[in-house]
Amino acid sequence: MPKSRIRKKADYTPPPEKKAATELDFSSGGRRWVAPLMLLMFGLGLAWIVVFYVTEGSLPIDPLGNWNIVVGFGFIAAGFVVSTQWK
Repeated sequence: MPKSRIRKKADYTPPPEKKAATELDFSSGGRRWVAPLMLLMFGLGLAWIVVFYVTEGSLPIDPLGNWNIVVGFGFIAAGFVVSTQWK
């Protein structure tokens, strides 16, 4: 019985990747603004709540009353939202 020929398959080479001209590349540290903004939001929220308690409710915005606490926690929550962008 004759031996069958062994077929050699050509090695696969993927085509070169093409980048679009409008594509933005943030992998090289383009988000340096995230950490300072995150810390600023945390600090601002904490300071808002502390000022509210120290001044017995007359500052930062008197007409808001106890809603000043919600505003302070809103700044802190915004800091957490910004922190999701940190790489």
